[in-house]
Amino acid sequence: MFKIIEKKQLSAGVFYMKVNAPEIARNRKAGQFVIIQVEAEFGERVPLTIADANAEEGWIALVFQAVGATTYKLSLMEAGQELPAILGPLGNPSKIEKYDAPVVVVGGGFGVAPCYPIVQAHKAAGNKVIMIIAARTKDLLIYVDEMKALADEVIIMTDDGSAGRQGVSTVPLKEMCESQCPPAEVIAIGPPIMMKFCAATTKPFGIKTTVSLNTIMIDGTGMCGGCRVSYDGKTKFVCVDGPEFDAHLVDWDNMMMRMKSFKDREAEDFHKCKLQAEADKLAK
Repeated sequence: MFKIIEKKQLSAGVFYMKVNAPEIARNRKAGQFVIIQVEAEFGERVPLTIADANAEEGWIALVFQAVGATTYKLSLMEAGQELPAILGPLGNPSKIEKYDAPVVVVGGGFGVAPCYPIVQAHKAAGNKVIMIIAARTKDLLIYVDEMKALADEVIIMTDDGSAGRQGVSTVPLKEMCESQCPPAEVIAIGPPIMMKFCAATTKPFGIKTTVSLNTIMIDGTGMCGGCRVSYDGKTKFVCVDGPEFDAHLVDWDNMMMRMKSFKDREAEDFHKCKLQAEADKLAK
């Protein structure tokens, strides 16, 4: 069993959990993920990126958005309770190289959290890191202070201009691509549409662009095939071939179409689960 050490809400529907998982904490590397179960038997398996870890203290940090039944149930759990199963670390670690030019990391929404260990790794390698944090509005921004303490520069973008600059993440990204010192690599993590447009922005400049994909996933070991993506004309599995890929080779339209497959069911289950939780609370 994996005890929850700390839990806090970062923004609307987005939660942070620190969980005791010594073996995973000792072995994880930047870019890897875990699969969790909230219910021991017949529980849905949900992939979550490891947002941070401490090998000495034996904990990992998970940041997630409550969008379905399982993540909603997870959001109701508190420090002291235990998760029955966490499998990991899974996936291939981020490839960290030493560059002479800056590394630009773009995080959208709660996708900023999994950027954190990647920024840590690039700073440890001696790279200059510019972090772009994007959200619809200031209330949805997360990890701003953490990134300011770690990255060399942090650029805040909000759709409504309520914090930082008004606009989307690709605005400063394009400016940097056009500058006299363009990025050596761009790393983007967030909603698929954001990653797609980051890839479209950097492609004309020939800048290496890496994305971390979070597709539909069940077993996390390459057996179910649910996480498959079309990549450079071939079928790849995010859980074992990724989660990081060359952004310019991903078939974004195909991936986004597949990710919509269970959206209606996900919303329905979320609603039912929320109603049940509220009924249980009233019954007490």
